[in-house]
Amino acid sequence: MPDPQRRIQQWKAKYTGPKVGLTVADILPTITPRMEAKALAITAMETEVKQVLDTAGVTTIHYPFYLDFGRELFRLTVTRLISGESAAIAAELLIVKWVARELTRSVLENIRTGVFNIPPPTSP
Repeated sequence: MPDPQRRIQQWKAKYTGPKVGLTVADILPTITPRMEAKALAITAMETEVKQVLDTAGVTTIHYPFYLDFGRELFRLTVTRLISGESAAIAAELLIVKWVARELTRSVLENIRTGVFNIPPPTSP
């Protein structure tokens, strides 16, 4: 099971060294809460994706690829704040990409709709 605290600790270790610490000391109090919130959100998303994969009977060896798909959707919808038809089209493009890499379309569509609440695109 993913551990958000582990992500947070790794991030803090990266940004609190002596050289980097001096560079980011002023902004660290403002960026730390945002990073912690994002780590919690990514962990929750990954857990939901794994639940979809469990339900679909996907073998664990394929989990990393489906999780990468989920992270790409997360980046689009949460980080870049794409929504609506634009998100639906972007998600469809990602599905086409991952189907070409031999992942199952129906599972990818279930992740898109079930985890990210993105409907299929209305335009062809």
